[in-house]
Amino acid sequence: QVQLVESGGGLVQAGGSLRLSCAASRSIFSIHAMGWYRQTPGKQRELVATITNLGNTNYKDSVKGRFGISRDIAKKTIYLQMNSLKPVDTAVYYCNADIGGSEYWGQGTQVTVSS
Repeated sequence: QVQLVESGGGLVQAGGSLRLSCAASRSIFSIHAMGWYRQTPGKQRELVATITNLGNTNYKDSVKGRFGISRDIAKKTIYLQMNSLKPVDTAVYYCNADIGGSEYWGQGTQVTVSS
């Protein structure tokens, strides 16, 4: 099991940047994969970026080149650096951990990008 706490969301103008953090309650060294998802009202939650325990990353096509996922094992934290933000990036962003096939989620953090 793991508890995940996101932070770093907020309101930013288009073209700006934000960095989201997801702090885990336990070591993330052996967690198979962690990632960021986002959801807007009336739509399904969608994958934004993932990072595996080997450091391999994967991104939604529309954020490639703008977003970067990383992790700090010592701090038990993963990050999502979001640059060149667009209004379409507005959503609630959720942290996710895949532990032995079980999914764990944080409470979410709102990101709002104004035009």
